[in-house]
Amino acid sequence: MTTVRRRGGLAPPWYFAAPALLVYALVMLYPSIVGAGSAFTNWSGVGEERSFVGIANFRELLHDDQALGALRNTLLLTVAIVVVQNGLGLLLALGVHTTIKSRMVLRVVFFAPVVVSPVMVSFLWKYVYNPAPDAGLNAALGAVGLGALRQDWLGNPSLAIWSVAFTVIWQCAGYSMVIFLAGLEGVPPELHESAMVDGAGTVARFRHITWPLLAPAVTINVMLSTVGGLTLFTQIIAMTNGGPGYATDTLSTVLYKQAFVFGKFGYSTAVALVLAIFVAAVSFIQIGYLRSRETVA
Repeated sequence: MTTVRRRGGLAPPWYFAAPALLVYALVMLYPSIVGAGSAFTNWSGVGEERSFVGIANFRELLHDDQALGALRNTLLLTVAIVVVQNGLGLLLALGVHTTIKSRMVLRVVFFAPVVVSPVMVSFLWKYVYNPAPDAGLNAALGAVGLGALRQDWLGNPSLAIWSVAFTVIWQCAGYSMVIFLAGLEGVPPELHESAMVDGAGTVARFRHITWPLLAPAVTINVMLSTVGGLTLFTQIIAMTNGGPGYATDTLSTVLYKQAFVFGKFGYSTAVALVLAIFVAAVSFIQIGYLRSRETVA
């Protein structure tokens, strides 16, 4: 159906969207734009006293070892989450996209962690990672004769960030599974039947038929997991609070601490502004590449 645009006015659908857009602009856009100005001040977040400092906060950010370490942690977490979560989600989707009788039950079981609060999941896994030898994961390792592998999972700077990443992947893999599963449901079975007649094996059918047709699902999953990884906050705060030391700090936790712990609201806003620009840039690059892949596919 073609939308008729009135001369000198908005098209009819915009009449319905305008109130919601106005509320969004007042509640989200205007405060965000005004708040971004704090990045160029030394405001402490309390009172009205502030002075313009130009790009001093951004210069400080470039020389802040904690912030640079947090950037590194953010990128490591994002890469791990995007690769492992989507890979695991695809395997789960392929596993439950079959004719086995338990497929519906398995779908519910794999998706169940997604609907649980991230805070609850974080505290659950914080218990699993209990460093005591007779608790959680360490107790399970001891029970199966692998006591030598016991670790202080959240207290070891080399392991803490990967322990958090595993928690996020465990919770969100089911979400990726559902999106991949929707893509698999859209693959015409006639294509697989024709390929089987031509002698194509399972791997060949997946490579030349299933994978190209999953391009839209891949785009959605990669975009969601990338943005989620770059802005990861809840699990870090609940499980490690950025520790031990600064080993699991991300840009999100740094800006939170700078604002509400150290009272450097202007500097915190600068970090938030850089993070927002970085996420937007990565998202635009990704969606451009992934959309072109969909077109080719």
